[in-house]
Amino acid sequence: MATFIRVVETGSFSAAARQLNVGQPAVSKIVAQLESRLQTRLLTRSTHGLMPTEAGQRFYERARVALQEADEAELAARGAGKGLSGKLRISAATTFARLHIIPQLPRFLEEHPELNVDVILDDRVIDLIAEGIDISLRMGNLPDSSAVARKLATSPRSVIATPGYLTQKGEPQTPAELAEHEAILYNPQPSLWSFTRHGTVISISVSGRLRVSAAEGQRAAVLSHMGLCIASDWMFADELEKGAVRKVLTAWELPSVDLWAVFPNGRLASAKARQFAGFVEAIMAGK
Repeated sequence: MATFIRVVETGSFSAAARQLNVGQPAVSKIVAQLESRLQTRLLTRSTHGLMPTEAGQRFYERARVALQEADEAELAARGAGKGLSGKLRISAATTFARLHIIPQLPRFLEEHPELNVDVILDDRVIDLIAEGIDISLRMGNLPDSSAVARKLATSPRSVIATPGYLTQKGEPQTPAELAEHEAILYNPQPSLWSFTRHGTVISISVSGRLRVSAAEGQRAAVLSHMGLCIASDWMFADELEKGAVRKVLTAWELPSVDLWAVFPNGRLASAKARQFAGFVEAIMAGK
């Protein structure tokens, strides 16, 4: 059932085999055995890959629920103190995971000694079903309003720079003065920064000679005194505490950023994914 579900969700035997870490012939054989036992055709080929037949779609929907209930039953039988088992696939933005999630994983793995964790680090929004992801940690607005998601935490955002940069270039006193500064731009973020003060909103167009495609690059550039940026407190948590960077224009507010646990559409969140979401929520509540 688990193999068939992966084939339907990925659309091919080969993609399902990669996620299950088995050979493609093994996946094909399992599905063929399942069709033989059920005495009905479950899959058909189309221009979009393998698609479930009407019978296959009904079996897929029931099988997902059955596996979810089996997962819950196993967890109940083990008892809360016995921990989770199997594999948990997580996706998260590279920098956020490096700073806040991976350093905490030893504690999570210690609590669940029979659990294996795959962490897929990618700043892009990836297809959770195609990649076999159980839970994705995403920040900002969710592009898909139908996504199954749970808000875990919220962080303020600020204009941040190093004391070295501010000593050399001066500290902006108003948002308008940002036009005279080097902004380290991060591709998903717009170059129009909007600030609020006493109910008044002002938008400033910023520019800079450096634009990066990953938050890790933005962090490195700021810490190299190349300019200032807009970032969440999470992005520079240690440096803010130690004074390696500081906030400017603190009298003006920027929109905050939310951290979400996102689960694959059309699939019930597993007990493993839900417990990990709670673990991350507890981590971020202490920051």
